[in-house]
This record gives sequence, structure tokens and C-alpha cells, in this order.
Amino acid sequence: MSARRRINIEEGSAALAAWRAGERARPVTAMAVRYTLEELAARAPGNSVEVRVPPFGVTQCIAGPRHTRGTPPNVVECDAETWLALATGETGWGDAVERGLVAASGLRADLSGELPL
Repeated sequence: MSARRRINIEEGSAALAAWRAGERARPVTAMAVRYTLEELAARAPGNSVEVRVPPFGVTQCIAGPRHTRGTPPNVVECDAETWLALATGETGWGDAVERGLVAASGLRADLSGELPL
């Protein structure tokens, strides 16, 4: 079963393109983050990793054991600028982790195989 989309693909793509062109208005950033989180969940379905981009969104992805209570064992968290840079390939996963821009905990919390989108 694929993740249900809440963001219209055309609107999400347009927001991501605007962000890539330098637009940093909060509504554009929020739409781009939510769209790319949905895209990640669609491309890597599952519930073993939780990706958090506060305050804009969260998704679960990557096949594997599902958690049901409390903090999941595999969590990735970063700010919106870092997330969108990772999603678009402007920043590499290893570089972002090394520079402390991404908090990744758990054995499955490595998105290098999924990013960029």
C-alpha cells in the first residue's frame, strides 16, 4: 500500500522548483518540505524510519520493523533548508551528517540510498 498524498504533485513540484530558484518564503518552503517528505515515503515505503523536518512535517519510510509506541528506534531530523538541500542533491548525506546538520539515530537511519529524490 502506498502512502496517501496530501500535496498535489504539480503544486509540490512548483514549490520545490521555486525553492531551488531561491524563493524562501515560509509557505513555499513548507509546501516543498511536505511534498518531498511525501515523495520519500512514496519511493521508500515502510514504517521503520521516521523523518522529521520541524515545524513543517514528518513521515515514516523504509521497509522494516514497525514501531508502535513512543520514540521510534530510527529517527532522522533536520531543518527545512538542510532537508531540501538533501532532497535536491545540493548537499550530500554524508557531508550533512558529518557537519552535524542531520541528527540520525538507529541502525536504519541512513538515507544515503534514498537521497537525492
